[in-house]
Amino acid sequence: MPGRILIVDDHAAVRRSLRIVIEGVPGLVVCGEAENGQIGITVAQELKPDLIILDVSMPVMNGFEAARILRSVLPSVPILMFTSFTGAHLSEEAFAAGANKVISKSSSPESFIHHLQELLRNAA
Repeated sequence: MPGRILIVDDHAAVRRSLRIVIEGVPGLVVCGEAENGQIGITVAQELKPDLIILDVSMPVMNGFEAARILRSVLPSVPILMFTSFTGAHLSEEAFAAGANKVISKSSSPESFIHHLQELLRNAA
């Protein structure tokens, strides 16, 4: 199961925390980071990650806009929307934009890793 992950979130502390959680799992590595959707698209095209974690609310380009573009340029790469906000409407919008999974930033690290591994397994 490949495990190169790109983190796209506007908060450096969130990116750092995710990196620590992700790289604590054998076989998973953070291959890159970006602070908004526009930079995330560029970095994703350069690095060709196995999975992309996208925050919903970011400056310059939000996660929904980025997901739509990423889905067209890297159609087989799973997208996990990682958000502070949850609800049926947000999930529907995320799935319509191309996300494979939506999880709350308040999820436990174990639950977060479980969802990452599940997406990577299904993409392999």
